[in-house]
Amino acid sequence: MGQKTNPIGFRVAVTRPWDARWYDDKNFAQKLEEDNLIRSYVKNRLKRAGLSKLTIDRTTKRIVVTIYTSRPGVVIGKSGKEIAQIEEELKNVTGGKEVKILITEVKRPETDAQLIGDQIAQQLEGRIGFRRAMKGAISAAMRAGAEGVRIKCGGRLGGSEIARTEQYKDGRIPLHTLRADIDFARSTANTIYGTIGVKVWVCHGDIIGQTPLQLAAEVAVNGVEQQDKRPIVSAAGGERRRRGGGRGRSDRDERGGSERGGDRGDRRSEPRGESGSTEPAVLKPRRPRATSRPETSTTSGPIIRQKV
Repeated sequence: MGQKTNPIGFRVAVTRPWDARWYDDKNFAQKLEEDNLIRSYVKNRLKRAGLSKLTIDRTTKRIVVTIYTSRPGVVIGKSGKEIAQIEEELKNVTGGKEVKILITEVKRPETDAQLIGDQIAQQLEGRIGFRRAMKGAISAAMRAGAEGVRIKCGGRLGGSEIARTEQYKDGRIPLHTLRADIDFARSTANTIYGTIGVKVWVCHGDIIGQTPLQLAAEVAVNGVEQQDKRPIVSAAGGERRRRGGGRGRSDRDERGGSERGGDRGDRRSEPRGESGSTEPAVLKPRRPRATSRPETSTTSGPIIRQKV
């Protein structure tokens, strides 16, 4: 039997950082339970805000919660009232601890696995066909720049009596490649005939250069309130072009003109007449082209062509 593992847990501490960055020897279980309480409370509080993930950083004085969302305006609220209210609510949930909330916008929600799964779950609850929802999400993600998408739905699909599982995929999803940036998420659709589970895998390409784990280490050194930067994720060709490798327009300009005939631009800039005048130079008459058929002529009559 194939042994399936979570793609996110498989890459933690290799190319992916932890979602909770803290450690405590004595009160580990208590703080872990507190983290789960914070996550569940924020997700239930902001159901329609397009939440992707939450990261929790702890210091000796306070808790810093970073919310990744596709709709930051809903989380922040008018003049920041909503986010201030959430901070007060989390302070009561954690027993009076100071909580600071940071907001990070998800630039491309079509390629985020959690947002894709939540969208499909909402469509299934609205009685939209599961095949239509899955194929639409895959096509939207591929158009947005994802290298591969795989979606699996399981349960009483279409209201059938017997539960089954169906999946669709497009592109490449290399689960065994550790440098591949693969996002994974689960979501649940509560329909009138039962629950339907949704699993989503999204491949964003290969991680080239600085990994998210190194970025998280820099954030931990420089301060937990510094927002994370997205890693350089692309195929090898795109990364080489972005770094200035290969032959580009700037390289041709340095050589002068195009690759063929580097002095072509200099020729065009030269004056066409003598002594720098802009008048065109007089061209010499061309020598007549020799013909293969010999011609004979008389002094008084027309030209007579001999047959060969």
